[in-house]
Amino acid sequence: MQTFRLLLLLGLVGAALMIMNSFITVKDVDPINEGRGSPPDQAEAAFGSGSKEQTGFREYEEAYQSQLRDILTKIVGVGEVEVLVTIDSSEEIQVERNTNETQQVTNEKDQHGATRHITNVSRNGEVVLYEVSGGKQPLIVKTIKPKIRGVLVVAKGAENLTVKKMIVEAVERGLDVPAHRISILPRKQ
Repeated sequence: MQTFRLLLLLGLVGAALMIMNSFITVKDVDPINEGRGSPPDQAEAAFGSGSKEQTGFREYEEAYQSQLRDILTKIVGVGEVEVLVTIDSSEEIQVERNTNETQQVTNEKDQHGATRHITNVSRNGEVVLYEVSGGKQPLIVKTIKPKIRGVLVVAKGAENLTVKKMIVEAVERGLDVPAHRISILPRKQ
């Protein structure tokens, strides 16, 4: 009789927990995409062009190519230059989030000496917004420049090893690209 009462009580508690759970709404936060948001319309490109329309891969690549071409032609011994820059992704915008995390730990021990340890963790979050000109925008924490996949430079004067080394060093430091992702080739005469 005692076990029947215990089972009945346990069943009622379980049913009550299921009913209470249906009234509680939890907003899931995707931990993979946490901190990521779509860039606002007024976001400035990471390479500093200031153009609001340049958001695609091609525009980023062309901007990097133009800047790199302008710099490389100023190096001593370098003549005409053609540059090809490929990128892996566009810039990444990270936005501020208010996150709440609650953790509930329950330790139970029954009459037979068995113990049960239950940990319930819930996390929710929302993007922090601020008002600008009557509209709301997300608060941007940081903007990460696009990752560069590789750089190809074809230049007059690149047949000289000293000039070639200066070009590689300029590209490495200017775009933060490792040397194994840079190819420097001499231009036809």
